[in-house]
Order: sequence, then structure tokens, then C-alpha cells
Amino acid sequence: MFDIVGKRRWYFAFSALITIPGLIFIALGGLKPSVDFTGGTVWQVRYAEDPSPEEVHAALVELGHPEATVRRLNDGFLEIRTAAIGLLPPQTPIPSASFVPAPSGASASGSPSAAASASAAGSPAPSGEGTPVPSGEATPTPSASPTASPSPSPTPVPTLAPISDNTQFGRIELALEDRFGEPQGGRPRSVTTIGPLIGAELIRSSLILIIVGEIVIMLYLAIRFGLRFGVAAIIALLHDVIVVVGVFAILGYFFGLEFDALFVTALLTIIGFSVHDTIVVFDRIRENRIRHAGEPFGAIVNHSILQTLGRSINTSLTVVVTLSALLLLGPLSIRTFTLALLIGVVSGTYSSIFNASQLLVAWYEWDASRKANASGARTVRPLSR
Repeated sequence: MFDIVGKRRWYFAFSALITIPGLIFIALGGLKPSVDFTGGTVWQVRYAEDPSPEEVHAALVELGHPEATVRRLNDGFLEIRTAAIGLLPPQTPIPSASFVPAPSGASASGSPSAAASASAAGSPAPSGEGTPVPSGEATPTPSASPTASPSPSPTPVPTLAPISDNTQFGRIELALEDRFGEPQGGRPRSVTTIGPLIGAELIRSSLILIIVGEIVIMLYLAIRFGLRFGVAAIIALLHDVIVVVGVFAILGYFFGLEFDALFVTALLTIIGFSVHDTIVVFDRIRENRIRHAGEPFGAIVNHSILQTLGRSINTSLTVVVTLSALLLLGPLSIRTFTLALLIGVVSGTYSSIFNASQLLVAWYEWDASRKANASGARTVRPLSR
């Protein structure tokens, strides 16, 4: 029988080898948050004259955006990032109603003096509607002509209006077009703008989601299996999170890879997938402790890992194949999400088999050694004179 538990120090050393570099690059600022977290405006465009990123940056500095960053993507498009730029035209102020003073010939009661003089002269006063009729003549009754009732106007369907040149972004883009030519397709390929308050709120919500998720998982496992099982599972989950975040820090430091809001979704999915494999192993350990009562705890854990090893690897392989195809052939918009999931699934499978269970064995053996040393110290006492 293959002894997996006996080589746990090698597994711990390998985990340190893949997590410590990630922590170093996280400390060096390798993580590159996207506009979802930092706020700002990002658009992708390709001009007819195909300028370099340096030329576009110089033009943006002249337009009043020295903070702008420009980089060329793999497909030849330029990705431009600036502070938040307005995409909506300025609102037209609505004129307020003002008081118009009455003419000087008006009476205090508001009735014009012309009406009073007209009635005094015997001429009929003008009525509120129609034409005044002289006295002694019959008032003609107008014949009621049927009028067609107006048909109800159709309900307008809301449509997405294009970016107007009257906006702040439209003026900047128009200036760039005048200098570098018309963009491919007539407009930028994509435009995203997010305020800094929304980005700060997203960071806070993401941290709360990850922390609350791990606390609830630890409480569930502590109730279901015991406190040691819950703590070991959380350490394995932290290992997976550090591996994923560390890889993105390394890629961000060397290649400028950014993470967006979908990255948080990927982390939560990784936590759920990793703890699923861990629970399978823990449940088999609990069953084997009853079936193989009296055996050392390390041997029981080794049996349990070997019994669940094939299931864990086969399940992970199917997910890895699907995510690899999606990473290579899928759309660019979810590539960050797919890459994070792929790294997390591989790390989660490894940590469930070679970290969480091995931590349990190390904890049980350390506790047994501590109790044995304590009982030996109480038994051996110095002889009294």
C-alpha cells in the first residue's frame, strides 16, 4: 500500500514553494485591479493611422489627462485608461416661472378698465370665448362638426443612444480621431466608466463575501466533524486562495494582467469546489475511524485518501478539460474568470488530498506526543532526601 501520509513533509514543502513567491509579489504590488475596483474610464480602440501607445498618451496629456495609461493588446487594439470621464451630455437647466407685473392700466381687482368703459358706452363686453355679438341680433349657433378622436400614441421603446460628441468623452475621442484617423468600425470597440465610490464599495463587499464564506464553512465542518477538521479545511482553503491570488500577482507584475469583478466570483467558486473535495475525504475518515478502531490515526487517513483518490482526480480532470477549452477558445471577456477557476480547481484538488488531511495527522500526532510527554513528566519525579 502506498504511504501518502508518511511523505506529508514533502507536500508541505511543495505548498510553501508555490505560495511564498505569490506572497512576495503580492507585497511588491503585483496585483493589478481593473476599473471595476479602482474606478475610471477604459476604452479599446484602433485608429486608422495605428499610432503607438506613447503617441496616444502624449495626445491625452495635451487634452488634460496626464494620469492616462495606454497599452497595446494582443489583437492590435489600444486599451486606454483615464480617470472617470462623463459619458452623458450635460443636463439643460429648466427655466423657472417668474412673476410678470400687471400693466399700469389695470384695476386693483384685476379687471381691465376697457371692459368697464365698453359696457358704459352700450357696446357689449367681450365674453370669455368667441366673438362679441351686437345687441338686437340673433346669436348664431355654430353647428357641431364631428371630429375624429385622436388615436393614442404608441408607447416609445427605450433605445441605447450612442455616445454624443457633446459629452466629455465624445470631445476627447473626437480630438483623438482628428489626430490619428477614424477608429476601426467608426467607434471604440468598448467603453466602460465606473465611479471611484462604486469601486470602493465593490472591494469592501468582496472581502466581506470571502471572509463570511470561510467562517460559515469552518463552523459547519466544526459542527459536522469536529473543530480540528474545520480548522484544517480553512487552512487548505486559504492555501487555494493564496495560490490563485499569488499567480495573478506574478502575471500582473510581469505581464500587466488585471483582475476584474468576475475574479471574486471565481474565488468563491474555488472555495466551494475545494471544500467539496475536502468533505469527501473527511467523511471517509470518519467512517474508517469506526471500521478500523484501534489503528493509528495516520493509517486511517491513508486508507481514506487512497479510497477517494480516484474519485477526486477524475472529477477534477473533467472540470480541467472544460476550463482549458474555454480558456483557449472562449471569449476574451471571461478569460480572467476562466484562468482563476482553472488554477483554483487544480490547487483545490491538491490541497484536499495532500494538505487538509495531512494537517489533521500532524495535529493528532503532535497532540498525542504532547500528552505523552506530560504524562511522563508527572510519572518520573525526583527522589526526596
